[in-house]
Amino acid sequence: MTDHFTGQFEVELKFRVSSHQPLIQQLQARHAECFVEKNQETDYFYECKDSRLATAGISMSVRVMSPSGIQLWIVKGPAPDKCEAVNITSANTTRNMLETLGYTHQQTLEKTRSIYFLGDFHITLDTIAGLGDFAEIAVMTDDSQLLSSLRQQCLELAASFGLQTSQLVDRSYRELLNN
Repeated sequence: MTDHFTGQFEVELKFRVSSHQPLIQQLQARHAECFVEKNQETDYFYECKDSRLATAGISMSVRVMSPSGIQLWIVKGPAPDKCEAVNITSANTTRNMLETLGYTHQQTLEKTRSIYFLGDFHITLDTIAGLGDFAEIAVMTDDSQLLSSLRQQCLELAASFGLQTSQLVDRSYRELLNN
């Protein structure tokens, strides 16, 4: 992974969009670096039998990305901006280990994802079956003191792309699919 995904905190703003095409044109015009394009991602979410993770505001998943071949173990929470991911070499082995430890597979989420880098920010364009298209503007940091400032910078970058606060989505894809 690149430095764009390094840090224990992630400021992420998610916007519902009608189409990715205008954003792609703007990203190209700004010479954004394409990290992955139309990657197929599968997230396998795990939970304790007593729902302890969800109760604590924690989400744990194993992600498989194709054709990039990236495989990750991801833990988000309990704070809204807390997010850590580690590269793994075998998603199947990691999934088996989690189940051996007593975690249960709760849900699988599939999406098509393109990721662009623009300065310190990563712009993610997602398509979720049954939900539609989304754009995320995010940045990672290890310094919790920067979170407020980085959130403002994400809002400013979003506005420069024509994204409006009325398009903001504050729930995860998983929550949106379950409601």
